[in-house]
Amino acid sequence: MQGRLEKMAAFHDATIRYELVLNHQRVPLNQLLGQTVTLHHTGDLYCLHCNMPMRKSFSQGYCYPCFSRLAQCDMCMMKPETCHYAVGTCRDNAWAESFCFQPHIVYLSNTSGLKVGITRHTQIPTRWIDQGAIQALPIFKVATRRLSGLIETLIAKHVADKTQWQRMLKHQIEPLDLLAERDRLLAICASELNALEQENQGAIEFLVAAEVVDLNYPIEIAPLKVTALNFDKTPQISGVLQGIKGQYLMLDKGVLNVRKFGGYNIQFSVMD
Repeated sequence: MQGRLEKMAAFHDATIRYELVLNHQRVPLNQLLGQTVTLHHTGDLYCLHCNMPMRKSFSQGYCYPCFSRLAQCDMCMMKPETCHYAVGTCRDNAWAESFCFQPHIVYLSNTSGLKVGITRHTQIPTRWIDQGAIQALPIFKVATRRLSGLIETLIAKHVADKTQWQRMLKHQIEPLDLLAERDRLLAICASELNALEQENQGAIEFLVAAEVVDLNYPIEIAPLKVTALNFDKTPQISGVLQGIKGQYLMLDKGVLNVRKFGGYNIQFSVMD
């Protein structure tokens, strides 16, 4: 099979099910554990938005013109608390209204350890899976992306907001009491959170009845040493598929971040 690589599709089950996506065609991956797979980059790259050929990928799969003009590539996507819609400088008001002005969830997860994060309510549990979390707990449901970013920034003063991907892939993370961690962090941030609630009446809902979600990944052998594989350095990547976690394929030769190479034209094959 050959086509433009997209981020893997993932489905929450007793063990998470993964599919490789090439030009919207899907290859079930869990059943390939223990087999030798080959991904060959033909040298062609195509923008994930406009599908035009490109020489270099920006922001995990966009050509430079799309990267420069699309709202989803603006810096406020990485730092939602810096949203500038209200001052009239958003790149695309219609896109923002359909994306940023939707309910968002502020959550705790256990990826490489405890972290705080945000996502649209429709992206649960996909966001947690993409990050390689083994546990997750929603804390707040809020009205806008900017507001979720403001809350995340408060909590991130006391806990990580990024994943150490090498540690996550070694898959040696101990379970945490996320309910106790939630209560501890909310107590620390109580005065600042109360101030935000007063400024945004009715826009912040505390998810008091939320339960911890456990996530189990299809892994036969986790790497002891994490070596990143890169199509730009090695166009053909081949090895025994030993596991899948987050957006990474774990091969006996190293790990491949599939999402990083969005837009790369890939030939995929499995050795009989």
